[in-house]
Amino acid sequence: MVAPPDNDVLWARSLHHTLGGTPALSGVSLGVREGEILAVTGPRGSGKTTLLRALSGQLVADRGEVWFNSGPVHTLSLVQRERLRRDRFGWIDPEPGLVPELTAWENTALPLLLRGLSHRKAKAAATEWLDRLDIGGSARKRPHDLTQSERQRIATARALVTTPSVLFADEPTATLHRADGAQVLRTLTAAARSHRITVLLATHDTEVAGLADRAVTLVDGRRVGTASPTGSEGRAACSLSV
Repeated sequence: MVAPPDNDVLWARSLHHTLGGTPALSGVSLGVREGEILAVTGPRGSGKTTLLRALSGQLVADRGEVWFNSGPVHTLSLVQRERLRRDRFGWIDPEPGLVPELTAWENTALPLLLRGLSHRKAKAAATEWLDRLDIGGSARKRPHDLTQSERQRIATARALVTTPSVLFADEPTATLHRADGAQVLRTLTAAARSHRITVLLATHDTEVAGLADRAVTLVDGRRVGTASPTGSEGRAACSLSV
């Protein structure tokens, strides 16, 4: 077992995984640098979600290695991987997955409260992120009183409130209208750049991928290419058009 390059915060080598008898990943390798926004692109069913789940420790690939900050993830126990996800990673799903009994700010603050942060500090941090996502006015509302767009913005705030080392975003705007999705993505990418958060963004939308520093493409579980979608000027143009 050979350790990854020092400048890669996240690194995977030759990942193979099968789901229901069908290959979901077939020899995928990649490295991601600190603060980089990497888009994982490809059609639906190409293995994007499986790759993100393997990289984040949600599942252990049948074969292959995953490293985070030069430490192996694939050899960790279930409890150690859960701790890693709680302390260092953030995750956004296509669906918000909010706790219905909690208010918007309580849902956002939940990861901090679970870490033992004081109620006052957790609420202040949650409120700051809700304001950034233009949802602060609904901080006391519960999910059933909110629109799908508002719920997804709360889920985004919840993922960012801990300032994770790596944020995994699996089709985070798939259920949103284009204008709402653009706002979420602008906030997400701006926060990532200002806080040096590494982002892995799974998407089948080429315009969304254009916000990233680099993109890798999967087809039928295989990596088929790498591209730098845009320079800094191109990213700015894309952020206005999505």
